[in-house]
This record gives sequence, C-alpha cells and structure tokens, in this order.
Amino acid sequence: MKGKNIVFVGDSLGYNQWESLACLLHAAFPSSKYVYQSRDSLITLKFPEYEVSVQYLRNRFLVDISLEKVGRILKLDSITKTSIWEGADVLIFNSYHWWTHTGILQGWDYLEVDGKLFKDMDRMKAYNIGLSTWAKWIDTNIDPNKTSVFFQGIPAVHFSGANWGEPKEVSCKGQTKPLKGSTYPGERYPGELVIKKVLNTMKKQVHLLDITLLTQLRKDGHPSIYGPSGQLDCSHWCVAGVPDTWNLLLYTTLIS
Repeated sequence: MKGKNIVFVGDSLGYNQWESLACLLHAAFPSSKYVYQSRDSLITLKFPEYEVSVQYLRNRFLVDISLEKVGRILKLDSITKTSIWEGADVLIFNSYHWWTHTGILQGWDYLEVDGKLFKDMDRMKAYNIGLSTWAKWIDTNIDPNKTSVFFQGIPAVHFSGANWGEPKEVSCKGQTKPLKGSTYPGERYPGELVIKKVLNTMKKQVHLLDITLLTQLRKDGHPSIYGPSGQLDCSHWCVAGVPDTWNLLLYTTLIS
C-alpha cells in the first residue's frame, strides 16, 4: 500500500473500523512517526515513512443532505460532495442504521426524490433509492484498475436479549461471552437484502464485507456502559475487538 490512500466513508460504524485499522497499524509499527489531523468531518492519519494515508470521512447517508428553509432535506437521488472519494486508492463505504432512526434521532426533516418532497416513506424503499444513487456514482466514476471499493455490511446491535434467545437479558450490559455455534436465533436486518440486491446490479466490482452474522454472535463485544459517554452503547464496538476482524477480511481481500 506504499503511496496509497485508504478512505472510509460513512457513519460511526465506519469510524469504528477506521479506528481499528489505525490502532492495528500503529501497534505493528509503534516506532514509525505518524501525523494525525481532524478537521470538520474528515480525520486523516498519515505514516510518512510508508507514504500511506488512512482517512475517515463522516457521511451518514452517502447521498446529499441540504439545510433549507423547510428543514433538513435528504436528497435520495443526488450525490455531489465526492472530491475525497475520487482521490482514494481504497474506498470502504457504510450506511444503514441512520436510515431506520425515528423521532429525535431521525437525521432529516424531508426526503426528496425527483424534486418532490416527502415527509416520510418506507425506510427500506428510501434506503434502496439512496444506495442505488451511490451505486450509479460508483459505476460512472470509479476505475477498478485504480481503486478497490468495499461496502461494510450491517453490524448488529444488541439492545434486547430476546433476539439472541435470552429474554431475561435487557441489553448487552454485563455480557462477557459470545453466542455458541454459528447461527443467530433473531431476525436478520431487512437492509441486508437491499445491499446485496443493489451490489448485484452494479457494473463495477464492489466487495461486500458481510459482517452481520459474525457481529450478531458477539453480544459481548460492545462498550456497554464503559464507553466515553458513560451511556449504554450496544451498537458500537470495543477496540481492540470485533472490528479488527472486519479489517482482517479487508486485508485478505486486498492481497488476494
């Protein structure tokens, strides 16, 4: 990867993977000098000795969101802020959980498609339109001979023990062991089918890091109440921990 630029684009789960990779690289070469920069929505970690840059760009939905008089408008069929994407040698995208949030956690006031505003719509329909817009951008603008593209699958959340067969457990709090075996009793996420459907229609190759099942089994891998905020967190992941496996999958695909 000498002289290359690796860019993660997405929400905080993408940051989780970036953070893991940054720590893995630093742990492997602790004496190598590095440069860390954080500005607005972009974080950059550079290792000058190896001429490698690892960046994280916060972008929850991948498509455009605009602040206008009526409020925040999520434009499902528009992508314009792509200058950092275009300069990458490896791109790792992710986006899902913010598409399902409602109430005060909802990231928009209106959805826009073909110039028409919608107060809301079926979330998986909106997700499919938005992800298809992203896919068209990749097909139009990415040269696979120069840039490798990945899409991080959907990491699991563990806010209800009923999902993993322990209804008396309220959340991931106090969980110290993963589930045994290789099956998960709870439901899969509807977005999994959307992601695979969109990727299968693309002209350019995008590697899916299919991490859903392996994260579903790791109810013990979350910060719980021990994260920076002190609030219960059963959606993000401890580092070192589960995201290191995602980067092993990324590494294996890159060298193969």
